[in-house]
Amino acid sequence: MPTRHNPSRRAAHKVRIIGGRWKRWQVPVADRPGLRPTPDRVRETLFNWLADTLVGARCLDVFAGTGALGLEALSRGASAACFLERDPDTARELQIVLGKLGCDDALVIAGDALSWLQHNNGQRFDVVFLDPPYHSQCLGKTSELLCQQGWLASGAWIYLEFAADETAPVLPQGWRLHRETRAGQVRGWLCQHSE
Repeated sequence: MPTRHNPSRRAAHKVRIIGGRWKRWQVPVADRPGLRPTPDRVRETLFNWLADTLVGARCLDVFAGTGALGLEALSRGASAACFLERDPDTARELQIVLGKLGCDDALVIAGDALSWLQHNNGQRFDVVFLDPPYHSQCLGKTSELLCQQGWLASGAWIYLEFAADETAPVLPQGWRLHRETRAGQVRGWLCQHSE
């Protein structure tokens, strides 16, 4: 089990991993505009919903930020995770965290998520996390690309997070809203891809 570490001087606070092999481990959160990890309460609810599906799952954390969602999935038994993060410093810090955890079942890609999703090399994911910057209006386009480019395994689970004051996204054909949660200004939908 990895030892806890002191965050860098740039870290404003930490987010903890809630369950699994890295339970209670603290991930530093740098003080950057728009970097907003999913709150503990929402993550706990989400991962309770996903408890029976994570072991052996291949996960995609599309707007990774700190990687809190993908890290939680790996901690709870996912077989692999791919993290997409546009900010190179944030992506580098996530790679450092994965190294400290001794995790070699993860890939961090520094680049624009929408560009990356336009070209699939045959990969399919069982669980996908979509937590873009609030009010960015990109949930719809991201969801479409996941379907059009064949990123979703049959029966895949997709988590969408958005601000409570945003217009709810329109789900692609073949997606079913399974559960939803709200905590303060955060709304979360867990959907399933049935095609």
